[in-house]
Amino acid sequence: MITRPLLPLLVFLACAAPVATQEAPAQLSLAEALDIARTNNPGFQQTRNDEALADWDVNQSWGQFLPSVSASGGLSWQGPGEQQFGTLTLGDLGFSDQPSFYGSSYSLNLGYSLDWATITGPKQAGAQRSATLRGIAVAEADLVARVTTGYIDLLRQDDAVRIAQQQLENAEFNLRLAQGQLQVGQVTPIDVGQAEVQVGRAQVTLLQSENARTTSRMRLLQLLGLPVDQTFAPSTEFAFSEPTWTLEELTERALGGNPELMRRRSSTEAAEVGVSSAWSSYFPSLSLNAGWGGFTQEASNVDFQIAQAQAGVASSISQCVFTNDLYSRLADPLPPIDCGAIAFTDQQRQDIVTRNDQFPFDFTRAPFRMSMTLSVPIFSGLNRQRNLEAARLQRDDFRQQVREQELAVRADLAIGLETARTLYESALLEDRNRELAEQQLNLARERYQLGAITFVELVDAQTVFVQADADRTGALFAYHDSVTTLEALVGASLR
Repeated sequence: MITRPLLPLLVFLACAAPVATQEAPAQLSLAEALDIARTNNPGFQQTRNDEALADWDVNQSWGQFLPSVSASGGLSWQGPGEQQFGTLTLGDLGFSDQPSFYGSSYSLNLGYSLDWATITGPKQAGAQRSATLRGIAVAEADLVARVTTGYIDLLRQDDAVRIAQQQLENAEFNLRLAQGQLQVGQVTPIDVGQAEVQVGRAQVTLLQSENARTTSRMRLLQLLGLPVDQTFAPSTEFAFSEPTWTLEELTERALGGNPELMRRRSSTEAAEVGVSSAWSSYFPSLSLNAGWGGFTQEASNVDFQIAQAQAGVASSISQCVFTNDLYSRLADPLPPIDCGAIAFTDQQRQDIVTRNDQFPFDFTRAPFRMSMTLSVPIFSGLNRQRNLEAARLQRDDFRQQVREQELAVRADLAIGLETARTLYESALLEDRNRELAEQQLNLARERYQLGAITFVELVDAQTVFVQADADRTGALFAYHDSVTTLEALVGASLR
């Protein structure tokens, strides 16, 4: 049983435990690599977060049509003492020993404003959201291109390791061949030494190739957002086929799907709305405001107020006596007023105490207020003209950027397609050269066994074969790289 004092510690350890890291499968396909990268790549995740902010911008633009409401409340305290009114004080007026006062207040304000910028706000926010989504698509396309290139590079390094292993096997075979020829006396120990040197060089090449493959794997894992200590084997094989696409076909697809081109078009649409919004400074705006409020004020003691009330009663009695004296002096005296009825009673004292008991929630309501304002701009120091012209220039700049990107896409597609065709033909030729080099190597081995050529000539034949094999691999993967470049331009897979 878990005791209560241990619960906070277990909760802390559970929250502090690291989140399980995603692992790459043992056999990793290109599609799986792309899915992992979309989920884990930190840079792409930062860009993807812009979508949530763009959604809130749209919501906020619609929220501008709703009235604004604010509520406030406060407490106040005023210490005892005398207040000054001009050159007089309360003491001069006969009101001394003023107590401290406690006060509270509240206010509720309702406001509503409407102008052209508010009306066009949702359209502008929607256009900017589309531009943001296009920007995310650009980042995703760039990530796809980089992951695909890294995946192809890993396959390239795997093939380089295969070639290095084959080179080592051939060098070891040549060493055994030289050792056999030495035993029968057909070669000198020099040939055996040269064969051993070739084996050592092949081992160095294999070691460097394995290091390059490890580096390529780590870079790919970095792109996927995974730890670099994981191991996996690429399982996707890229078909080597003749590029049969036409330039017109690729251009049509690219003009409707190139991510950067689509982003610039969305930015242009947002700039168009921005020009309409810039006109808002020429249109009138309407504002409505309404407010409610209340306040309380309570003295710390009521002696001051009772003294005021008693002084008022005493003044009334004096006035009553003075009036009766005047009445008695008249030629036809009037009946006197009953001054005895004027007195400060306990009920009046209690009323003063009751009225003073207001703090903090017995509010006295303030008068309701409401206003409406219609503002018509007339002259603002050419700021409106400047802002409108800036919006127009920005729109024109985006239009030029769209045209610039269209020209770049057309040119890059034409160049990329020609490059892909050239690399395809080059790979075919390099494959034929490898076959010929392999035939020459086999023939050289047979002639070396017969003593018709020297070991140096055998090594030269092997070097030619290794170079032909490497050139074939380089041409093959250069072709795949060119297809990846075309896919980035088109914005879709071509394989």
